[in-house]
Amino acid sequence: MANPNNPLLELKQLGQVVWLDSIRRGQIKSGELKNLIETDGLTGETANPSIFEKAIVGSSDYDEAIRQMADAKTPLEIYETLAIQDVQMAADVFRPIYDQTQGADGFVSLEISPKLAHDTKGSIAEAERFFKALNRPNVFIKIPGTKEGAPAIEECLYRGININITLLFALQAYEDVAWAYIRALERRAAEGKPIERVASVASFFVSRIDTLADKLIEVELRSTTDVARRAKLNALEGKIGIANAQLAYQAFKRIFSDPRFVALQAKGARVQRPLWASTSTKDPRWSDILYVEALIGPQTINTLPLETINDYRDHGHPRLTIEQNVAGARQIFQNLAELGLDFDAITQQVLDEGVEKFDQALDQLLQSIETKRVAHTVARVTR
Repeated sequence: MANPNNPLLELKQLGQVVWLDSIRRGQIKSGELKNLIETDGLTGETANPSIFEKAIVGSSDYDEAIRQMADAKTPLEIYETLAIQDVQMAADVFRPIYDQTQGADGFVSLEISPKLAHDTKGSIAEAERFFKALNRPNVFIKIPGTKEGAPAIEECLYRGININITLLFALQAYEDVAWAYIRALERRAAEGKPIERVASVASFFVSRIDTLADKLIEVELRSTTDVARRAKLNALEGKIGIANAQLAYQAFKRIFSDPRFVALQAKGARVQRPLWASTSTKDPRWSDILYVEALIGPQTINTLPLETINDYRDHGHPRLTIEQNVAGARQIFQNLAELGLDFDAITQQVLDEGVEKFDQALDQLLQSIETKRVAHTVARVTR
């Protein structure tokens, strides 16, 4: 039974919902996922190639399913089958929330191959294939917010495919995909197509910004003895990712109060909510709930790994924070520029690294599936 004093439940009263940044078959089948929904008020779930790699390689949950497909399918086909099955099962667990909120929440996400991050046509084709295979209204297909991803995102939304835009770091990239959502809905509305159940969220990554920026700051600190410069550099550590998210939230408010969207809203359109991702703390110097406490605001989502959910349940203090000291957030970027640190280069690097990380995770996962597949085949032949 839910504890009314649970900080996670209090977030909902402030307009923010929490999603689980993890997926695992055993968690779904055992009832653990359903229990998290009932206890902590979770309203959705996200996954990516790294999460599936940990789930499939790090447990025996999938061994029997892999054995059954060992002879007939390639490692990629096996992975896609397992991932689609998991997302379908999780979506069914969240379906009551989707129905109760009339399509506003209760979504589970499946990501296209990271190898398609710079392939517009390939992204559209795979998103369409996955969405059709999942055959659930409460699923998102994740497409990265790369230059090539933006037109794919617009086209998929126009076709009625729910899209979670992932790997957003730069404000301009965020604004591009927000307007892509609006253009897609405008195109549908102009053709008399329904828009009230076309859903999208924009996943804005936070802690990865600080991981890279803080490394660059440490390099600068080692290379200067100037007291004033060192003080400015020290003041930026652990603050850039949150400031960036705060400015993204300001852009969200501006774009979704624009007359173009207001006209769509009158026809049933919903806002494309910002989803704060990469919100577990990577640096032991900072609070383990830093990226939860600092990003609380209306019409937002925070997707959290189970460890951070447990931490916030234990010692979270919910209050509206996303618009606290926006002027200070702007000053952080002014200071960054004055110090000669190129934030555009930082966001491009973390985007490139994010795509590469997911690509490597998928390759490792496919290799592990191949190893298990061969082992099952050999065992069957030698029996």
